[in-house]
Amino acid sequence: MTDARLDPVLDRIDAELPAALDRLMTLLRIPSISTDPAHAEDCARTADWLAEDLKSLGIDAAPRPTTGHPMVVGHGQDAGPHLLFYGHYDVQPVDPLDQWKTPPFEPEMQETTHGKVIRGRGASDDKGQLMTFVEACRAWKAVHGSLPAQITFFFEGEEESGSPSLIPFMKEHAADLTADIALICDTSMVSPGVPSIASQLRGMLKDEFTITGPRIDLHSGHYGGPALNPLKEIARIVASFHDADGRVAVEGFYEGVDEISDELKRQWENSGFDERTYLESVGFTQSHGEAGYSTLEQQWSRPTLEVNGLWGGYMGPGSKTVIPSQAHCKITCRLVGDMDPDKLRQKIRAHVAAQLSPDAKVTWDGDLDGAPAAVMNTDRPEFEAARQALTDEWNREAVLVGMGGSIPIAGYFKDILDMDAMLIGFAKDDDAIHSPNEKYDVESFHKGIRSWARVLAALSA
Repeated sequence: MTDARLDPVLDRIDAELPAALDRLMTLLRIPSISTDPAHAEDCARTADWLAEDLKSLGIDAAPRPTTGHPMVVGHGQDAGPHLLFYGHYDVQPVDPLDQWKTPPFEPEMQETTHGKVIRGRGASDDKGQLMTFVEACRAWKAVHGSLPAQITFFFEGEEESGSPSLIPFMKEHAADLTADIALICDTSMVSPGVPSIASQLRGMLKDEFTITGPRIDLHSGHYGGPALNPLKEIARIVASFHDADGRVAVEGFYEGVDEISDELKRQWENSGFDERTYLESVGFTQSHGEAGYSTLEQQWSRPTLEVNGLWGGYMGPGSKTVIPSQAHCKITCRLVGDMDPDKLRQKIRAHVAAQLSPDAKVTWDGDLDGAPAAVMNTDRPEFEAARQALTDEWNREAVLVGMGGSIPIAGYFKDILDMDAMLIGFAKDDDAIHSPNEKYDVESFHKGIRSWARVLAALSA
């Protein structure tokens, strides 16, 4: 059934697109690099700008102080379901600056072979995405004088620097932030023109270990043969992490891992994802992951154990005939389903201990960093309502997708506020987020605004 409230809102969005782009350009000019103390004032200035913009919509908004950069919290007093919208206003550093074709904080509208793009740091991650929701609300307010739902706006200023203030802030202000459901716009579409709702995000486990053999580096002529070489030892242990089919060989590693449903697999298979392009873009001719699973399944619904760093001995120019005293390894695991990072850490450490040769000793890093996967409650009716709204806007079936990376805020909403989250984003894989020459397609911005307008209509029907 068509919502009579919606058409004039969509018309308003189309007519006001130039003004919306101007506002985004203004926001992009502020260098809100959260990890660099030299830009603390810029982060505060960005928070002030966003609060003032929300106030122009009649939202009771203000920057909230934290031990780091401010959070922006705003409340609309309209009737309807209570929705919380989250985005982050901070951006990544711009290094290496010499690889930018235009100044990163002097955004430009550019013509490309695939259409117009907005070029500048933060265009896609996450200022452009954040503003798609704000502009949808602006259009609703202009047309109807009110928003279609009770909306809480929550903008973070430290997402790109590890969110050190986020958990304490959420705990302290839980009553101020809790809503019926959280909406997050910090994700991408599975392929161009295919609207996507993230249904699961992989978690993360990090660890690091050192293998020690001899108490000092040894002359390879005097000790070569009888000596235990930590580099050989650590290479053998690393090789034992996987079997010949790419499956992780750590006992109990797959505890808590479930197979995806046939319906979800159907959506992924019909999402328009181009496996060949995905692999060839980084120089591969085939997938090298766990046998028996598609590339998307390996990326979204299967856990991994990756070796991120492996080093030891002499690494300078020329040769040094040494048997090193130590060798080092950094690993990360991407987690899915109900995998417990703390239990998994113990399993991996037990596996390494069981592989050790006599006279080899292992020491582990003490920084226990890990977070479980986030699995969205897609049985909630809001997911199907939003999926249909996105399908109507893009004229292409919207799909529930997984994400290979992690967005911790989705898990925090559940763990701290007992609130489910729905992640909808309009970025593209070639947006070069975190890299030089970041961009956001004007189509993503325009249709993103229209999409949120439709989603708001659907969730408030």
